[in-house]
Amino acid sequence: MSPSQSSHRAARGRRRRVPERPETLRRLLPRALVLAFLAGGTTAFIAHDKAVRLSVDGTPRTLHTFADGVDDLLADENLDIARHDIVAPAPGAELHSGDEVVVRHGRPVVLTLDGRRRQVWTTATTVDDALRQFGVRAEGAVLSSSRSRRIERHGLELAVRTERSMVFVADGRAHHVRTNAATVREALADAGLALHDEDTASVPLESFPREGQTVSVLRITGSKEVREEPIPFRTVKRRNAGLARGTESVVQQGRPGVRRVTYRLRTVNGVRQKPQRVDSDVVHRPRAQIVHIGTKALPTSVAGADHLAWGELARCEAGGRPDAVDASGAYGGLYQFDVGTWHALGGSGRPQDAPAQEQTFRAKKLYLTRGTSPWPVCGGRLHG
Repeated sequence: MSPSQSSHRAARGRRRRVPERPETLRRLLPRALVLAFLAGGTTAFIAHDKAVRLSVDGTPRTLHTFADGVDDLLADENLDIARHDIVAPAPGAELHSGDEVVVRHGRPVVLTLDGRRRQVWTTATTVDDALRQFGVRAEGAVLSSSRSRRIERHGLELAVRTERSMVFVADGRAHHVRTNAATVREALADAGLALHDEDTASVPLESFPREGQTVSVLRITGSKEVREEPIPFRTVKRRNAGLARGTESVVQQGRPGVRRVTYRLRTVNGVRQKPQRVDSDVVHRPRAQIVHIGTKALPTSVAGADHLAWGELARCEAGGRPDAVDASGAYGGLYQFDVGTWHALGGSGRPQDAPAQEQTFRAKKLYLTRGTSPWPVCGGRLHG
């Protein structure tokens, strides 16, 4: 290489090391900034992207998210959380790559368990899981829906009759049974304890059988009996001005009626019950007894007898008692009249039932016709 060529090459090398002019630097700076920004943004994107597993009502999926917490993830996925829903981790927790978020929505269940109806909530998606969540023993139970049925978000109605232990006391012995029947009647049939005629139980046959319940079977036989029974007559009293005051006269004898009564006879477990009246017909109506009550004032004076000692005679004959009756029952009153004599003198009824004034009046009349002969022992008292 000639000296001139070497000098030329050296000159070109020196020209490359000449500092760039300001105009060139201004053109290169924006390109460098763009490259630096792109490089930094990719790093930030990679740092904030999270791979999480989201399970909603048992259906899982993996997704990428920039959410910082569980709340943000739920909002991004449009998952509204209600009071009966379950979220784990709880809303508000931070979210990291690799986390799993579980969401289970609450479902309303109208549960009728052994006859008792109520509304409950569950996050289970099948009837079987819901029963386990409620703590209900499904083995041997009768269900209104299959255990594999899915529970939708709007819920369902579910009736469950669990198997229960009962004791039936029938025909002199205890029968221990297990049943899922809906009524006591059905449980009896399942136990082979048939009811006949009027048989019943110690609890309503259509009631729900309870766990540990003891029910007595009542064996009932029945019949009917017809009896004729008297109907008492009533007494009607009427005022009569033609009779002396204090006098009563029976003008129509009362007559009892007859009633035909039907009774129901029952025997419960061999013990006869009190007859129950079920029907009644009047065969003969009673006839009232009519009694006249005297209102006429009797005279007290009888000429020719007023001056005698009637008080002394009364004390001797009856101890001064108007209602006195002798031991034989044939004589009564102050002056011991027999009924025939009393009626002959105008009296009515029995002498011992008449007022003392009337008895004395009629005794005076008797004296005028017969003297003291009606009173052979005490008649002398009349003259002192």
